[in-house]
Amino acid sequence: MGKLESQELDALFRAVLSLQTVEECYRFFEDACTIKELKDLGQRFAVARMLAAGKVYTEIGKETGASTATIGRVNKSLLYGRDGYKIAIERLADEA
Repeated sequence: MGKLESQELDALFRAVLSLQTVEECYRFFEDACTIKELKDLGQRFAVARMLAAGKVYTEIGKETGASTATIGRVNKSLLYGRDGYKIAIERLADEA
């Protein structure tokens, strides 16, 4: 197992994977996270999608309100991370 992996996180991720609708996700995540945490996660995913689409930092910051530090951190994840954002973005594109 890697540094982050644990039985607790495995159980959490299995729980998330068991959710079947967007409404169920709202219900689960509203119980599990603060409103700020959820908004931050949503903002980071929006930033990732915009970076993947080739938008520049200034445009992303203006549209999302994200700081350059947040945009930079997401960009680093896209370039050097474990491809989590890329997998989700590609799968959403496939559904469209």
